[in-house]
Amino acid sequence: MASASEQLASNLNFNAFGKAKELQQRILFTLGILICYRLGTYLPIPGIDPEAFRQIWENQQGGILGNVNVFAGGAIERMGIFALNVMPYISASIIMQLMTSASPSLERLKKEGETGRQQINQYTRYLTVLFALVQSFGIAQGLQETRMDNMPALYFTVSTVVTMTGGTLLLMWMGEQITARGVGNGISLIIFAGIVAELPKAIFNLVANAGYGANQLPFVGGILLMAVVVIIFIVFIERSQRRLLIQYPKRQQGNKMTQGQTSFLPLKLNTAGVIPPIFASSLLLLPATIANFAANNADEGGVGILGTVAAFLGPGQPGFIVLYAVLIIFFCFFYTSIVFNPEETADNLRKYGGFIPGYRPGKRTAEHLDYVLTRLTVIGAAYITAVCLLPEILRAEFPSIPFYLGGTSLLIVVSVTMDTVTQIQSHLVAHQYEGMIKKSRLGGKKR
Repeated sequence: MASASEQLASNLNFNAFGKAKELQQRILFTLGILICYRLGTYLPIPGIDPEAFRQIWENQQGGILGNVNVFAGGAIERMGIFALNVMPYISASIIMQLMTSASPSLERLKKEGETGRQQINQYTRYLTVLFALVQSFGIAQGLQETRMDNMPALYFTVSTVVTMTGGTLLLMWMGEQITARGVGNGISLIIFAGIVAELPKAIFNLVANAGYGANQLPFVGGILLMAVVVIIFIVFIERSQRRLLIQYPKRQQGNKMTQGQTSFLPLKLNTAGVIPPIFASSLLLLPATIANFAANNADEGGVGILGTVAAFLGPGQPGFIVLYAVLIIFFCFFYTSIVFNPEETADNLRKYGGFIPGYRPGKRTAEHLDYVLTRLTVIGAAYITAVCLLPEILRAEFPSIPFYLGGTSLLIVVSVTMDTVTQIQSHLVAHQYEGMIKKSRLGGKKR
């Protein structure tokens, strides 16, 4: 039997959406921020010679730069102010989460509630600035050949570093504003907007190349059909969960005896969500991008070393596939251990009198939760790895195909869409509850 909230959610319609004025304002605010982000990808970095950079882009767009360009919403292709996107912020978040688990002082700070969380977020911002400065400096050195002739090298480097670092900080602020005043997770929506903006172009190029004989049209149709199948598979897995039966015994509250209750503890098959491929991509794509840029200005020995690094981390290469898979699996287990603590959950169940049938409250319940969660994480990690590596394997087998419909991109798009729709539905349910409370006149009739 469906719960009251599920029955209420099933009755949602456009009429309910039309009455939710606050939700409409949140959606419009989110769309406004995303439009500003898209406009920023078309603002070029000062001092770039478009023709010189176009030659570099034509030589490297089929490699690592093509992948980064998809996540950056085309900002790399135009070398816009948002070329770094939010990758430095993601890298900083990875480091801070690792340090939170390893450092006792940061772990205590995390347990302090909202104050501790704000302090950790402030540390993450500082680390983001550091990463953005380092990465933008490396890119500025690699772009020296593309600067205009009348611009001094030092001025070009400083302006590029300041512009790209400022663009990343502005995107980080936009993401935080969306999370606080909009709908959905701001950072995820920014990455989502960049991917969605580039997917139509990638599909058009794929179909157009098939018309000129570069690819056979049935094979292109097979790729698009595979993308649809992958989307359906992602939706099915993301909605899958393991429900653990929780029982609450009879309790006496004052003079009343409450009946025993039964509920479920839902454990998602993919608890980590879309975080593992995003973290893995950020750790692989940015070093390879800097190596590609730096190899252009290095001497012969440097070109050999940097070229080897760039080739090793290139899309479709065996080294890239192996490292990508290892990082995805690692972050699946690591992030799951952060978002779900079996011991803490077992203590909360014991505190409120709940227990899992067949397991004693406390340590035995925590061990059972950890056992179930580990098995689910193995399945979830295998699923994410398979979805993300399938396009890389195809790229290795068919290097001539401009295959940018990556599994990571589809996973991010589908997951962020589902999460955003869920949040919108939650706002609508809350709005309907408020309307029901107002109509019930809980304060009594006025005489």
